[in-house]
Amino acid sequence: MTTLTDTGSFTAQLRAQSRRYHDQHPFHVKMNEGRLSRRQIRGWVANRFYYQANIPRKDAAILANCPDRGVRRRWVLRVLDHDGTAGDEGGIGAWLRLAEAVGLAREEVLDERHLVPGVRFAVDAYVNFARTRPWVEAVASSLTELFAPDLMADRLAAFERRYPWIDRDGLGYFRSRLAQAPRDAEHALQVVTEHCRSADEQARAVAALSFKCEVLWSILDAIDQAFPDSGDAGTL
Repeated sequence: MTTLTDTGSFTAQLRAQSRRYHDQHPFHVKMNEGRLSRRQIRGWVANRFYYQANIPRKDAAILANCPDRGVRRRWVLRVLDHDGTAGDEGGIGAWLRLAEAVGLAREEVLDERHLVPGVRFAVDAYVNFARTRPWVEAVASSLTELFAPDLMADRLAAFERRYPWIDRDGLGYFRSRLAQAPRDAEHALQVVTEHCRSADEQARAVAALSFKCEVLWSILDAIDQAFPDSGDAGTL
């Protein structure tokens, strides 16, 4: 095994995966341009909830596999961020408020009546990846957060400017991630660069991040197909 001391090229390879990030998906581009119907926005919110609800399960899988106490003590904050604590609804609760802000009842989001099979498949594959792959690779897969702050800021601005029918009080999830995502990305990048020292380890980390980008892209593929641009006709 060849040990590498220069992590600059490795970090550059990780950051280069931004070219595969889902902000470039046609559905996402249309969303930021204000070209989605109410039905499409609601379909996205209802289906994206399945991803949001499974994030703490993914992070719990990483915790279960991670032997490093120091990493666990920081990583557990991710679970609390999404599940919430006493007096704090967390990211999952904030997403349910977003659902209400776009005109969905919490019940119809929680019971998954609008969930598209392709979204379920992609999200379940991601959780399974975190459970079954080495924990450092699972951490590397979370590094899409490197690209998230700009995406979240653009998404928040787009929702505020281009979808005036959405209750602004429901956009709290996006606001909270403006601070959480950079914190989480910094920690995950530190962990990955410290633990991936060989060429093989670094290649597997890049592949894990590429896989996560494919998961997010597949989610939008499934939503785009299920909710075509047909005005506000149909359910939702």
